[in-house]
Amino acid sequence: MFKNALGLPDALYEYILSNSLKEATILAALREETAHHKQARMQISPEQGQLLSLLIRLMGAKRILEVGVFTGYSSLTMAMALPSDGLLVACDVSEEYTNIAKRYWQEADIQHKIDLRIAPAVETLDRLLEAGQAGTFDFVFIDADKGNYSHYYDRALQLLRPGGLMAIDNVLWSGRVADAQSNDKIVQTMRHFNEKVAQDDRVQVSLLPMGDGITLALKLFKPQMESQI
Repeated sequence: MFKNALGLPDALYEYILSNSLKEATILAALREETAHHKQARMQISPEQGQLLSLLIRLMGAKRILEVGVFTGYSSLTMAMALPSDGLLVACDVSEEYTNIAKRYWQEADIQHKIDLRIAPAVETLDRLLEAGQAGTFDFVFIDADKGNYSHYYDRALQLLRPGGLMAIDNVLWSGRVADAQSNDKIVQTMRHFNEKVAQDDRVQVSLLPMGDGITLALKLFKPQMESQI
């Protein structure tokens, strides 16, 4: 994402970071290296990474699914939040980008927690479902090609356990989703996707104006199960 993608005043954005962000040295090093990358805009913001880590620790998550790795900032912060026997299945198509990620995973000594799958993510998700892993993941993070968001969401929701949480990045697309004059293809795609998630009665949703917009979707228990709680 672009730094401060939603246009907060710089002074306010810096205040937020200075009064909340506690970024590990290795995360800062990866973020700085990625800032010089030709696709640096694809990196999540540090405060988003900290939120993911907080949610994973809060839930006591042990199995995570990530769609879209890039240079590995989100993978690194999430894997660091996992217990020693935790697992993160990371989906990406680029060996070039993920080779950067692997250097930092190894340096942080969390590479044993990460199962990197280099293949189109839809194929990886389908294989996980075919392998009987539906309902086995505690947490999902989606941050990949926007045209496939709906496909990723549908499959990831099946893989997520009831009571599990999904986080989805770039849902505000620099605020352009609210611009009625914009007919950009990605803007339209994200509008339709946001409407789909908002109307999905299988989840409880909160859309946060953080980074480039991040949606949190809690997978609900079935009604008959809820009535027994």
